[in-house]
Amino acid sequence: MTVAIYVAIAENGVIGREGGLPWRLPTDLKRFKADTMGKPIVMGRKTWESFPRRPLPGRLNIVVTRDPSYRAEGAEVVHSLKDALSLGRVRGRCLPGGPDEICIVGGGEIYAQALPLADRLHVTHVRAVVDGDTSFPAIDPAVWREVYCDEVPAGEKDSHATRYVVYERRNPPG
Repeated sequence: MTVAIYVAIAENGVIGREGGLPWRLPTDLKRFKADTMGKPIVMGRKTWESFPRRPLPGRLNIVVTRDPSYRAEGAEVVHSLKDALSLGRVRGRCLPGGPDEICIVGGGEIYAQALPLADRLHVTHVRAVVDGDTSFPAIDPAVWREVYCDEVPAGEKDSHATRYVVYERRNPPG
């Protein structure tokens, strides 16, 4: 299974503010839901706790936390990204349709750990500069190549226009 990061990034690299998203993008959330449905999704504890409805339905929710006593109803809890990826691969084989990727969905610490291991990036480039307290590293064109791009005008309920890009690693990790 490939490892894919799903992230929305403002023009200044911001991905979050005060435990949430600094924008409203229902059009992008609809794509995110369709693209991750039926697949294992891996997130940190803070990202898990930021979801208004937990777990995200139709997906194997895997939460990474350092807290050995942490419980997340409706999700699997592990204590390292390595364990999350192993669990995603094992349990993913049992999911209907046999998904081909494990989706890393946040937050900042998990993204930083996953970036060197990822095969693909699904990036929503938010057409705005926003204030925030969590950022995503620059996407290095020497490492990543753009394989798909879609300009998305702001929908009726979206706060910003976006540019959705899929990047693939030029040389596989490892």
